[in-house]
Amino acid sequence: MKTYVVIMIVLVVAGTLFDIVHKGSAKYFFDNWRNSKSKASHQVSSGELVSLAIRTGLVEVLTSSEFCNARRRVAHLLTMYGFLLYVVSTVIMVFGYPTPATPTPAMLPQLWWIGALMACLGGYWFWFFIRVDVAAEGNTPFRVTRADLFILSLLASVTFGLIWAYLQARGSSWTSVVLGLYLIATTVLFGSVPWSKFSHMFFKPAAAFEKRVSEANGSRSNLPPPADKREQFGSARQQPRNY
Repeated sequence: MKTYVVIMIVLVVAGTLFDIVHKGSAKYFFDNWRNSKSKASHQVSSGELVSLAIRTGLVEVLTSSEFCNARRRVAHLLTMYGFLLYVVSTVIMVFGYPTPATPTPAMLPQLWWIGALMACLGGYWFWFFIRVDVAAEGNTPFRVTRADLFILSLLASVTFGLIWAYLQARGSSWTSVVLGLYLIATTVLFGSVPWSKFSHMFFKPAAAFEKRVSEANGSRSNLPPPADKREQFGSARQQPRNY
């Protein structure tokens, strides 16, 4: 299991680097950064940069403030924090308590279960009720596209993990079968980074930080300043649900 976890970490790192090179994300980011600095109306000090980085981490990253829709924001936070708790507790248990000779503290399996259940709650809520093509366009929730690879593999990994843990606790003969499905789903999740939205979680904080800097230095990413009256998307009779 230690070897497997290390391989998954290597797949994420390698997949993210490949995605950066293939899509030119890093080149675009640094070109945009230089362009923003060249068109800035005033320079941002190093102290301001640190302050903007902290605010980005607290607001955009930790609370996902870019989601105006409250339901989508809550579902995203449940999935994000649940997944992080699930992954971190897994790594600690695999590397810190690998054998019965070092019994695992009761808190760690409990955190693993809580994290997995949170990820399932937020992920399935998003999949069946919040996705734009389902909630707004009326498509079936079972319609699958390439963009769904990340959320589906994440849900499959966590769901099979929960089933495997339950069957293992009961001493079921199906434990090994479900463990195999769990490992396959997890391998797809961490091995499909170049083709899924997994690497998006690394790009989003950088994009949010760059946006704050462009607003602070006056360049505004070549956009006009905000109007006095904020436009409200959606019809006058119904509040928008997916923006």
